[in-house]
Amino acid sequence: MKIVIVGGTGLIGSKTVDRLRKRGHEVIAASPNTGVNTITGEGLAAALAGAKVVVDLANSPSFEDRAVLEFFETSGRNLFAAEKTAGVEHHIALSVVGTERLQASGYFRGKLAQERLIKASGVPYTIVHSTQFMEFLSGIAQSGTVGDKVHLSPAYVQPIASDDVADAMTDVTLAAPVNTTIEIAGPERFRLTELVARYLKAMGDPRKVEPDPQAPYFGALLEDGSLVSDNNPRLGQITFEQWFKTSART
Repeated sequence: MKIVIVGGTGLIGSKTVDRLRKRGHEVIAASPNTGVNTITGEGLAAALAGAKVVVDLANSPSFEDRAVLEFFETSGRNLFAAEKTAGVEHHIALSVVGTERLQASGYFRGKLAQERLIKASGVPYTIVHSTQFMEFLSGIAQSGTVGDKVHLSPAYVQPIASDDVADAMTDVTLAAPVNTTIEIAGPERFRLTELVARYLKAMGDPRKVEPDPQAPYFGALLEDGSLVSDNNPRLGQITFEQWFKTSART
């Protein structure tokens, strides 16, 4: 089966491409650096010709409110036009647990716009909502850093390792479309402040984490239920401790 992975050279994309190829599928890793651009349309029709499944793992290169919205809307419209021409039978997109709860954030408004385009497209689909990737902990810490302090919300998170995300995306790719949203999450819950403090200590980073309920997360304030899944999620197998020992420093 021919499968196109949009964003196929990124963190989740490259792992998903590798898994699907090992199962014997023809997989196109579509990204601007492989000649496929969903914003300009360059290479899109050729990449999708004969494809049965498209997996959209692309992310906006800018987190500025207007740029994010324009990225997801333009990319989505171009993708669906090409998919209908090619006769694609299943569109899969990776989004974020809590997207609909965090609409104060321009990034999450962009993701919700992407999801609405998917649902209105007429192409059979599956949307996968994931909790935060463990690989993003460094960036989350940096986003809240002022001097030697890291100001973060103490809300709960349920981080998932990228390998568990790629396993889930592979399984969804090879399954029938469900025309709804499913959720995936890590096996453990932590306070965001607790988790980042634990990560920084393990990395030998001297910054101290300061709990601050008013600290924004990508422009939105968090509540305890904002970033965790209670919607019968598929749980990953890799704990934070296991991930840190094998992946945190690579």
